[in-house]
Amino acid sequence: MKKIVLFLFSLALFSCQQSVSTTVVKPMTPITNQDIAQGVLYEVNIRQFTNEGTFNAFAKELPKVKELGVNILWFMPTFPISTTKSKGPLGSYYAVSDFKGVNPEYGSLEDLKALVDKAHDMGMYVIFDWVPGHTGWDHVWIKEHPEFYLKNEAGEIIDPIDPRTGESFGWTDVADLDYDNPAMREAMKKAMLYWIKEVDIDGYRVDQAYAVPMDFYEDTFAAIRAIKPVFLLGETDANHPGGFEHLKNFDASYDFPGHHLTKEIAHGQNTVVDYYEHRKNFINKHDPSHFLLNFVSSHDENAWAGTVDEIYGDASHAMMALNYLAPGLPFLYSGVEYDLNKRLLFFEKDSFPRVAGETFQLLKQLGELKQTHPSLNAGKEAGKFTQIDTSLGDKVLAFELTKAGDTIVFMANLSKDHIGFTSPYNGRFKRYQDNKSKRLSFSYEYRMKPWEFWILKK
Repeated sequence: MKKIVLFLFSLALFSCQQSVSTTVVKPMTPITNQDIAQGVLYEVNIRQFTNEGTFNAFAKELPKVKELGVNILWFMPTFPISTTKSKGPLGSYYAVSDFKGVNPEYGSLEDLKALVDKAHDMGMYVIFDWVPGHTGWDHVWIKEHPEFYLKNEAGEIIDPIDPRTGESFGWTDVADLDYDNPAMREAMKKAMLYWIKEVDIDGYRVDQAYAVPMDFYEDTFAAIRAIKPVFLLGETDANHPGGFEHLKNFDASYDFPGHHLTKEIAHGQNTVVDYYEHRKNFINKHDPSHFLLNFVSSHDENAWAGTVDEIYGDASHAMMALNYLAPGLPFLYSGVEYDLNKRLLFFEKDSFPRVAGETFQLLKQLGELKQTHPSLNAGKEAGKFTQIDTSLGDKVLAFELTKAGDTIVFMANLSKDHIGFTSPYNGRFKRYQDNKSKRLSFSYEYRMKPWEFWILKK
């Protein structure tokens, strides 16, 4: 009997070992327009996200980020940081000293590869923050290729100059690159190709994309896309030099005017009427296949303009919801989901408490809606946008999104006032947060608290 039991145990163990050894992890498929269309982008500040500030520490946080419906991670620069002319104890992420290196504060190249692999295994794509306009002052090119840089009349390498004033931007910790130099362009191109090949990343967010000649992007991006499909996000908009022609180089850009408009609405300086005008005069003029970023915060906004609470106050949740419901790509910055209530230090180590509260739950629900409702797709896959008339057109933002039998209605009181209003719109819906029934009728007078919003699905 003992022999039989031992045989059965050995057989079970063998079967288990066979099962484990033959399991094959399906490789991440290249990113598609549909992935972006129903996506949520998340900007990762490795230095500040955890107390450790390392790749390995952030890797442990990936499941919580995934809960938000995030499918694209944007890593702020992970390169070594220049110490020459450095600002603050640790310097700026954007003062790069080696385009093919890894910041040792964060970990090793193998740690970074493991983090990217883990994100891929969890169904999230990864893009790197690229800084093509300048380098730190101890970058190897400074000594070996000074001809790669712009110089003053005395032949000295200079920091970036504001073309509007002819004066320095004040970014004295970086040296400005010369895009009239073909060898520099080729070196930059090879560095960008390196990370696609070495770490299998899925694209780039390009810092100050408007400051680099368009023909550089045309050449370099063609070489990148020859390796694999990628997502290319430019820090620019149609109002920057080159306008819409410039945007054709990128899959996505920022809705900077829309972001500033929502801040002005939150402070009572503009109204819903201005939002509809923005849609007509800015959003609707873009190529339908181009993705626009909707956001309430970023590393720049948090560091220099203020926290979400400072900028939006009681309007913050309404504006977050709008960013998911308005056609476009919603974008989150590290800590917003945890009610980040301070301006993170930019040139030294910092961190924040990660306690999930009401904002986390809201963003989790919004992420689920974004991924499961075709009408909320972005780009050329976007649902049809139809404005809903109300009796308070300057305070109530109301619209319907429809696609393939899927309908979502958004109504929001974008004012600090308690209001009552009517609308000719009719329909029966489910509320997004609890699936309870909600009827809309021309015969009703609706009441809304300041900054209250409804998301209704059919």
